[in-house]
Amino acid sequence: MSSITGPATGSETEIAFERAAAHESLFSERAAHIKQSAVRDVFELSLDPSLVSLAGGNPYLQSLPLDKLAAMASELITNEGMTALQYGSGAGTQELRAQICEVMAEEGITGVDPDNIVITTGSQAAQDVACKVFCNPGDTVLCEDPTYVGALNTFEAYQVRTEPIATDEHGLIPAALGQRISELRADGARIKFLYTIPNFNNPSGITLAAERRSEIAEICVAENILILEDNPYGMLRYTGEHIKPLRADYPDHVIYMGSFSKILAPGLRIGWAVVPTHMYRRFYLAAEAVTLCPATFNQMLISKYLKGHDWRGQIQTYRELYAARCSAMLEALDEFMPETVSYTRPEGGFFIWVTLPEGIDTYELLAKGIEAGVVFIPGAAFSPSDAPSNQLRLAFSAVPEEKIREGVKRLAPVLARAIAENGVR
Repeated sequence: MSSITGPATGSETEIAFERAAAHESLFSERAAHIKQSAVRDVFELSLDPSLVSLAGGNPYLQSLPLDKLAAMASELITNEGMTALQYGSGAGTQELRAQICEVMAEEGITGVDPDNIVITTGSQAAQDVACKVFCNPGDTVLCEDPTYVGALNTFEAYQVRTEPIATDEHGLIPAALGQRISELRADGARIKFLYTIPNFNNPSGITLAAERRSEIAEICVAENILILEDNPYGMLRYTGEHIKPLRADYPDHVIYMGSFSKILAPGLRIGWAVVPTHMYRRFYLAAEAVTLCPATFNQMLISKYLKGHDWRGQIQTYRELYAARCSAMLEALDEFMPETVSYTRPEGGFFIWVTLPEGIDTYELLAKGIEAGVVFIPGAAFSPSDAPSNQLRLAFSAVPEEKIREGVKRLAPVLARAIAENGVR
C-alpha cells in the first residue's frame, strides 16, 4: 500500500506534499481558474478595530427593524414551520415572485410574468447560471471597465474570455462597444453577452446615462448579443433623476438580475433573475441543478417582511443614510486629497472610484495603507487585465461619518507620498 493511502513514514510535511501531488491530477481545468475575490483577501483585515475599513461594500444593517424581523421569523416557524423548513419549488415561491414584480415596478419594470422569475442564491448565483447556460470555454463576454470582481471571478471559472469596454463619467461608451464588437468578430470571437451594472456601478459608482441605454441595447440586439443587467443598487438612488433599467424597454433581450442583499439583508442570500420566456426553461433547470431549490424559510421571511413592514420606507431610510455617508466621504476627499487625485461623485450606491496619476500601482500601496490604519481595494481587482492599476475603490456604506473622515485622512498622505515618489506634483 502506498504512503498516500496507508501508513507513512517521514515527516507530516512530506506526507501532505505527496497527497497534494497525487490529487493535483484530479482537479478539472476549470478549478485552476477559480480565484479568491480581492474583497475577501482583505476581509479579515477589515475586522481589526484599529483599522478604518473603506474596503467592504456592506449594507448598514443597524437600521433594520430587527425586533420585528425576529417576531416574523418566530411566527413563521410556529405557524408554517412544516412548509418553511421543507424543500420548495426550484424556481422559488409563487408569493415572493409576485412580490418581486411589485419591487421591480418601483424602478419602472412592469408587465413581468412571475413565472419568468427564477429565485437565486443572491444575484451572484444568477451570474453563474448564465455562464453555465450560455458559455462554452473560449467564448467571449463583454463588460464595463471597471466591473464587479465577483462577476470577473465567475467568468474566469467558466474559462471565458472577458473583454472590457471603455467607460467615462457617463458609463459605458456606445462607440467603444460597437468598435470592440467589430474587432472581436473579425478575430473570430463568439460573443455571448454584455454584463453591465448600469446603476451606481461597483466599483466606480458611475451611472449609465439615459441617452446611452437604448443605443447600447440596440447595438447588442443588432449583433445578437444578450444583455445581463445586474442591478443590486438601483433602488438606492439619493440624488439625480431616476433612469429606467434596460429590461424595461428590451424584455426579450435582457436577463435582469436583482437582489435583496442591498435593500434588505445580504445574509438571507436571496436574489432573482427575470428571464425572457424563450430562455426560461434552460435557465431554470440549470439553476435547479445547482441549488435544487432556494432557501424556503428565507423566501417566506422576506415575503412576510414585504407584507408586514413599510419596505419602501426602509429603503428611503437607507437612501438618506448612504447619502450622508457619501457626502462625508466626498467632503473628506475634497479636503485631504492631493490635487492630482480625482474621484467619482456617485448619485447612489456604495462606492467612490479614486484615480491617481499614471504610473502608480495602487496594489503596492495597500500594505502602506494598512500601516497607516486604513484599508481599501486596489483597482486591479476590478479588471480582467493583469496590468497594474492607478485606481482604487473606497466604500462608505457601512462606515460612520466620523470614521469615513478619519479613514480618508489616513489614506491621503499615503497617496501623496506615492505621487511625489512618482515625480508628479
